[in-house]
Amino acid sequence: MDNELIKIILAFVVLINPFSALGLFLSITNGCTTQDRKRVAQITCLTVLITICFFTLLGESLLKLLGISVGSFQVAGGILVFLIAINMMNGGGNPVKPNEDEVEVNSSLTASAVVPLAIPMMIGPGGISTVIIYSSQVKGAFEVGTILAAGLCISMFCYLSLMAAGRISRFLGDTGLNILSRIMGMLLAAVAVEILVSGLRTIFPDLLN
Repeated sequence: MDNELIKIILAFVVLINPFSALGLFLSITNGCTTQDRKRVAQITCLTVLITICFFTLLGESLLKLLGISVGSFQVAGGILVFLIAINMMNGGGNPVKPNEDEVEVNSSLTASAVVPLAIPMMIGPGGISTVIIYSSQVKGAFEVGTILAAGLCISMFCYLSLMAAGRISRFLGDTGLNILSRIMGMLLAAVAVEILVSGLRTIFPDLLN
């Protein structure tokens, strides 16, 4: 299960990718005190964690309510995540997340921390789909706890990244962030293939055996 936890954390890191939100965070908190920046980072990461917990616990029920099979959602989610990965490897970023210049920043720091910084800038459709897919594959409370633990880990990682946003941006620069995005795209492509294959096996049990 340790390997499963690492795999889920990896998937969350490359999909949520807090580095892609550093510029927006710096823009929102420009001229703010350290205490205000800390509050924005805390609210943002708490929103990410709550979103992960919500779809972990209720994601499969939502699929059943909508009459969507787990296999079909895995295939659709795998294709979506793979398209995101290809775009990231091409240097285009995450196509289902808005660009920084496309988002409207609310005058309230608290509101901006939730939307657009946490949703959809950090956890968008790809991240939510992945949470639902992983949660639909687990049965016991321990395995559900593994996903929640992964969500807690990525939320803490996001918080540390946001608090060090200025230093990270200066250290990596645009070129470094672009290279990092391409590397994450390669890792995400592997995650997408696993999700897609798992979905195909669910729909066609005798396939790929």
